[in-house]
Parts: sequence; C-alpha cells; structure tokens
Amino acid sequence: MNHIDANAIADIARGAAVLGAGGGGDPHLGALMAERAITDSGPVRTVGLPDLPEDAVVLPVAIMGAPTVIVEKPPAGGEFAQAVRAVQTAYGSTITHIACFEAGGLNSMMPLVCAAETNLPLIDGDGMGRAFPELQMVLATLDGISTTPMAMVDDKGNTVLLDTVDNAWAEQLARSATVEMGCGACIALYPMTGREARKALVPDTVSLAGRLGRLLRATRGDHRDPVEALITETDGVILFHGRVTDVRRRTKAGFARGQAEIQGTGPDTGASMTLHFQNEHLLATRDGAVVASVPDLICVLEADTGEPITTEAMRYGFRVTVIGLPCHPRWRSPAGLALVGPSYFGYEHEYVPLDRLNTASIA
Repeated sequence: MNHIDANAIADIARGAAVLGAGGGGDPHLGALMAERAITDSGPVRTVGLPDLPEDAVVLPVAIMGAPTVIVEKPPAGGEFAQAVRAVQTAYGSTITHIACFEAGGLNSMMPLVCAAETNLPLIDGDGMGRAFPELQMVLATLDGISTTPMAMVDDKGNTVLLDTVDNAWAEQLARSATVEMGCGACIALYPMTGREARKALVPDTVSLAGRLGRLLRATRGDHRDPVEALITETDGVILFHGRVTDVRRRTKAGFARGQAEIQGTGPDTGASMTLHFQNEHLLATRDGAVVASVPDLICVLEADTGEPITTEAMRYGFRVTVIGLPCHPRWRSPAGLALVGPSYFGYEHEYVPLDRLNTASIA
C-alpha cells in the first residue's frame, strides 16, 4: 500500500473501528470526512515504518473529546492544517509525515484528512495498536517522548498550544481545554523523529485496518460467518453472544463513560455480560467474573454482519457478539501495565492475558 484513495476509505474505517475497541469515534462520520478530503486533494501517500528516514519529523493527529459529542459537532475543516502549523513553529522543525495517534474508526480517518489538507505522506502505523481514552496512553510515553509541543484547534478557529512538564499533565490540561472547546478539538502532538517513530509507533495498523474491513465485506458477500473470519485473522477469542438489554452512558469530564448489560443468547443463554467503558471498552465480566480487560481489546460486533459497534452507537436490543483481541506486546510489560492496565482505571483485579483467560476466568 503506497497510497490511499477514496475507494479504500470504507474498508479502512470499518477495520479501524474493530481495532478501536469501541472507541476512536464514529467510523461512518470519519469515512465521509476522509472521502471528501481525498476527493478534493487527491490520494494520500503512505509510508511504511521501515522506509521512514531517520531524520523525518513525524506528527500524530487525532480528535480529542467525547465521541457522543463529536458525532453531533464534527470539525468544520482546516483545523488539522492549523494545528500542524502551530506545532511546527513551536517544535522548530518542518513536519514531513503525519501519523495516526490511535487506531479507531474516526481517529484513523482524521490523519487522512490532515494528510490531504497538508499534502504530507501518512505513516502506516499508529501510537497504540488500538484506542485508549487518555493522551499519555501511547507507546511514545514508554520511550520518554514528550506529548508537547501540542496544538489544539476547535471549530471556531481557536488554537491552544501546550508545553507541559510531563505527558500526564498534557492530558489533564488538554482535557480541561477540550471541555471548554465544547468537548471536541482537533489535536497534533508527540512530534518525533523518524528514528523515534520506528520504535514508538505500532507498524502496519492502517493496512491491517483495510485488510480487516475487506475481510468483513467479503465474508458477508460470500455468506460466510464474518465474526469467525475476523477471529481467525486476528488470533482473537469469542467472549459472548447476546442481546443488549441496557446501556447507561453519560458524558463526564470530556469522556463518554458507562456500562452496557448483555443477556446471553445461543451458547451463552442464561448467562450475562457487563461491559464497562470510558470511550473504549475497559472491562468485560461474565456473571461477575472478569473475562477480558485492558490493555487487551474488547470489541462488540453486530451478530450477523460483524459490523463493529462503538460505545456511543450501542443501543437496547442490539444482537451482538463480543470478542477479545490481544494487545500489542509492549502493553503487557510492567511499564505498559502501569500506564494502561486495570489498576490505572481503578479495577482491583490483576491483568491476565486473553490466551490464559480463554480457559479460565480471573478469580
């Protein structure tokens, strides 16, 4: 893959929504924005991490805020180019490449919008290998790379430029600014060299998203089971089959927080599952026992089509299959778990990888 045209957008958005673990924003909205940007500016060039020059200057971009709000108040256009210029001035080096901050339906599309607006190539990779709710939750933090200089631009044209003492402070101050900006802002952050990006970015996630999206489309067209095909492709596990019976969701401090209750169907009849989310799904319990948790991915798919369902789109009555996908190996390190493991989010259980949970639940 050396370029992305408008015909590839739908598949990438669908696959990225799977990798987003319920978060990363609405894939349909992101696809519409990316298709328009590419139609106006032409295909976006892509570069794999092995081909990235060491002296390149890479800048990840995303939308920050509550997905429930961003669906109703998307960017007006031009915000990302404005954010890139602000970071470039503060960083003191010309930005040469754009990157995905996280893998998610909307936030895998926004770098395409930015690359089209700025005529810069896009890295085939992202900062997480999935989506997480807070800015410091990227592999770059494990490598000591600073979030700042970081730029935030809202739909009115306001720009906030942050220079913080550490990445946790960047999250805290940026979150407050996002709330004041209406719970949604376009951001550019973690400027890094090509040498740093080769370690700090998860490789090939854009192409992986496209492959997963094509797989889901093809299996539906062939009348095969899209969920089973997805599980085989990703080394994932099926956690639950059921019907959504309740969703409690609220927007608080710039996040979409809540729980979803699912009653079992088919092989899981008589059982129940609870999903806990903060933009992304963080924890899945079956009859009170933990069966999956961060940093592994908990993904909700429409039972018949395999279409990924985001946390803001989940509704009463949906028939779903919940699956678990393994996270990037670096998240399972002690430093990774300290940053994004269950204890960070206030859960008392210890993290157990999905492959071990496949045979037993956490006590």
